[in-house]
Amino acid sequence: MKIWLDGGLQDSESARVSVFDHGLTVGDGIFETVKATDGKTFALTRHLDRLTRSARGLGLPDPDLDEVRRGCAAVLDANPMPLGRLRITYTGGHGPLGSDRGEHGPTLVIALGESNRRPDSTAAVTVPWTRNERGALTGLKTTSYAENVVALARAHQHGASEALFANTVGQLCEGTGSNVFVVLDGEIHTPPITSGCLAGITRALTVEWTGAKETDLPLDVLERADEVFLTSSLRDVQAVHLVDERQLPGVAGPVTAKAMRVFDERSADDLDP
Repeated sequence: MKIWLDGGLQDSESARVSVFDHGLTVGDGIFETVKATDGKTFALTRHLDRLTRSARGLGLPDPDLDEVRRGCAAVLDANPMPLGRLRITYTGGHGPLGSDRGEHGPTLVIALGESNRRPDSTAAVTVPWTRNERGALTGLKTTSYAENVVALARAHQHGASEALFANTVGQLCEGTGSNVFVVLDGEIHTPPITSGCLAGITRALTVEWTGAKETDLPLDVLERADEVFLTSSLRDVQAVHLVDERQLPGVAGPVTAKAMRVFDERSADDLDP
């Protein structure tokens, strides 16, 4: 397996990042996960735009997007596979053991892992922890993911693939790695960015392509929604058939099924929308 590290391809077995890298010691980094099908990325420009926004939000230098594109192309070419998770990681680089940054500049790693198409529907659970819609990292796709690791482990313990959070004022927010949509009286709704959720790439395209409304929603909307679905780079649009103990339509309700179909068609027509 070949990865891209700070300017060139390296063998994953021998590639090395400093044990003093700020991404490791204090979680000072950002990342993007891009779907790659037969060596072709989806929505790469949108992902790179968000990478830059996240870097600015953390106070990191803007990433060199020309290098990132070169690295993505090189990694995809070196590791052919039908469906892959292309991961772009950009950290504060070698630094002191505290929160202050060093002077060595950022680290860029691009790697590819093989993936499988997700099932058409999945189960989700709600968790007792909250997203802070007013936090310093709100809306940034950072490597500070331990909270998500804990919540996702809770989901797996209950036979689910995703955990759903409320924010500090009790509104529905997002999943550990997905955005959430609900169908109410035939209309699609999703929490607004002000809820504290990540501005997901697939979320934005789904809103654009289905006419979904951005609406403040209480967490208990999950107890009465006609349909629920998730979006993310590797899920695309995925129906939810079980939330906690509540059973929903077996595979996908009619509105979700249409959203899935529209997303599949539109994304096939344009790989960089």
